[in-house]
Amino acid sequence: MLKFLRRNVAGYAFLSPWLVGFFLLAIGPILASLYLSFTKYNVVRPPEWIGLENYAYMIQFDQRFWKALQVTFTFVVVSVPLKLIFALGVAMALDKGVRAIGWYRALFYLPSILGGSIAVAILWRQLFNYDGVVNAVLRLFGWDGPYWLADPKYSLWTLIVLAVWQFGSPMLIFLAGLRAIPQELYEAAEIDAATPVRKFFAITVPLLAPVIFFNLVLQMIEAFKSFSGAFIISNGRGDPLDSLLFFTVYLYNEAFSFLRMGYASALAWVLLLIIALFTAIAFWTSKYWVHYENERG
Repeated sequence: MLKFLRRNVAGYAFLSPWLVGFFLLAIGPILASLYLSFTKYNVVRPPEWIGLENYAYMIQFDQRFWKALQVTFTFVVVSVPLKLIFALGVAMALDKGVRAIGWYRALFYLPSILGGSIAVAILWRQLFNYDGVVNAVLRLFGWDGPYWLADPKYSLWTLIVLAVWQFGSPMLIFLAGLRAIPQELYEAAEIDAATPVRKFFAITVPLLAPVIFFNLVLQMIEAFKSFSGAFIISNGRGDPLDSLLFFTVYLYNEAFSFLRMGYASALAWVLLLIIALFTAIAFWTSKYWVHYENERG
């Protein structure tokens, strides 16, 4: 054990700020929330142990819990692939030796910095109001746009567009991965008269698979945790008709609107288990389509 620690002392030294923060600031609240998930607790009175009743009620009787899952899964399944496709497309365009590429990188990355802020969520709500900029542009083409935020058929799509707009972070990672692909492979493919589509699926995608997997896991976790945009645009309630009832919004309402802290803690642990399950599935499936350069056999 001591030999292992000595051999990895540099790694643990770099990890030490995170480890100190985790054990001093995070582990306590995590264990407290686990305990509270088995209690009836409303902040005013001491926690009352009720065992698995919170989880049983959640699964058997809470219809809004299932609605929150449906909305969140729809958001994740649609927004994550669209964001990754868009990010990869922009990264490939920037990889062609564009002039002032540094400015373009900064410009495309800017939405990722601002996208999770309250100010941008408010701006997004104004853009998609019936009298907002989006409908004003549509009227120039003779189409009176719908009530984007008041119609359940369209409201979730406004947040999907907001999520895709924040493609800057995966785009930069894709760009770094593309720069690492040897150009000799593309030159050899051109000699063999390979089409751009053939080069993309035979060279780019296989060699970029580890980067695609990395971005997929990160963006999937972030999508499950999405909160601020849905909270602001839906006025904190998941309106209209619970079409924007993200799991995090429902959790927030249970905790801070109704002071059901025990039930909210149970919801938080369910969300943690869902994220862990989907991450585990991603890692399990990766062995069939992700291959690393140092692998043998």
